[in-house]
Amino acid sequence: MNRTGSPAPLWGAAGKAGYVLSCIAAALVLAISGFSYFVIKDVSDIGGSHAIVSGPSIGAQNILLMGLESRTDWNGNILPNDVLKNLHAAEIAAGCGGNDTNTLILIHIPAGGKKAIGFSIPRDDWVSFAGTLGTQQVGKIDQAYGVSLAAKESELRQQTSALNQDQIAFEGNEAGRAATVATVEQLTGVHIDHFAELNLDGFYELAKVLGGVEVCLNHPVPYDPNSGFHATHAGYQHLNAKMALAFVRQRDGLTNGDLDRTHRQQAFLDSVMQQLRTQGVLGDLTKIQALLSVAKQYVITDAGWNLLDFVAQMRSLTSGNLTFRTLPIEGYQTIDGQAANVVNPSRIQQIVQETFYPAPGASTSSSPSAHATAGSSQVTVDVYNGGNTAGLAGQVSAVLVKDGYKKGKVGNTSALATTQVLYGTGASASAGKIASQFGVTATASTAVAAGHVKVLLGADATLPASGATASASPSSSAVPVPSTGAQGGTVSAKNGIPCVD
Repeated sequence: MNRTGSPAPLWGAAGKAGYVLSCIAAALVLAISGFSYFVIKDVSDIGGSHAIVSGPSIGAQNILLMGLESRTDWNGNILPNDVLKNLHAAEIAAGCGGNDTNTLILIHIPAGGKKAIGFSIPRDDWVSFAGTLGTQQVGKIDQAYGVSLAAKESELRQQTSALNQDQIAFEGNEAGRAATVATVEQLTGVHIDHFAELNLDGFYELAKVLGGVEVCLNHPVPYDPNSGFHATHAGYQHLNAKMALAFVRQRDGLTNGDLDRTHRQQAFLDSVMQQLRTQGVLGDLTKIQALLSVAKQYVITDAGWNLLDFVAQMRSLTSGNLTFRTLPIEGYQTIDGQAANVVNPSRIQQIVQETFYPAPGASTSSSPSAHATAGSSQVTVDVYNGGNTAGLAGQVSAVLVKDGYKKGKVGNTSALATTQVLYGTGASASAGKIASQFGVTATASTAVAAGHVKVLLGADATLPASGATASASPSSSAVPVPSTGAQGGTVSAKNGIPCVD
């Protein structure tokens, strides 16, 4: 959308985007049911980043929703003052804004698309970065994007003068997206198939098309000068587009700050899903066209994501089948002069793995599924023999397949004294359980494909018992998602509109 005095953005103005599922719901699910060709074409035109290699568009998949706290468009141009004022977003000159992903929500869509679960990742979580450019390799998780963006732009400016500012900005943002996805994969231990971004301005335009949104508050909220939000009473209430944006942006004045803000964002997504299903939006071609128009200008997705295929399996998803939680923190600490959240990556990986890929129900059957570990059917295991026992790789592979893992390559490798277990993105939990059977610790490796575990058998290796990987930890070792503390429990409501602070 071109505004007077505003250069045409590459894809629109960059901004906070934890609200992207509303766009998926409002711009993708809409295309189901055989609307005219130009509507389907509009959905196909949404895109189109090559920052990651896309996964499947049908079946089980993980989607990362992310957005920037920026007051510029994708070409690096500062938004016009009238737009910033309308969005209640301070000018860059006032020291606000940046290229931080202040909102990150990881959503798992099981095969069939009837249910979905999402985890918000607090922006202040202190982590080790992955896939980032530049010298900074640790920091708050929301900084991974900006660190890589700045490094890439600096590199391009030093290497060539042939690129214009728009091209440099595009490459910088691509580097930022890749770094964010890789860092979230490393923190959570699961592979990300797709991502989507929406911005402040686009969110506002979307909310206008929807006619605002219904929310529920646990108590009245006094005026917050930073976001512009206020509410004179508790309970259910309708917010216009401007106040809806203020609602999902507020963190100052909330008891748990940014953690409470994540609950608001989750509640907003639930509410929009409910609104789309119950207020006739899906049957209003005029609104559909308007929503798609916003999506084409402001939504960024990975180019390999076939949205038409994706929405075909999402027809049964309702707000009642969409559950949101927030990943736990261990406490607060000042690190490198910054107020940060202390997190336990191992605990987070267990929570995400066991929530996204739950173990099958108890069974007395001797079939592989009776022994399968959480998410094991999603992991391929390659086994190579570097020990002294001939044929051991094949025997180990057979045991792991019986335990529910996918059979990978089987062969020999150079002589090893000690067994090694390496894993790629998304396979950390399974790798840890397999490694425990050999008395070693699993190690992440960029040389191992996503969703794969590589077992290098050493001279110390012996054949594990069938089912050992499933029983390596007692049944009580399953890590529950915290229901108390600042991160809270599940944000959900039967009527689709949860009440939040």
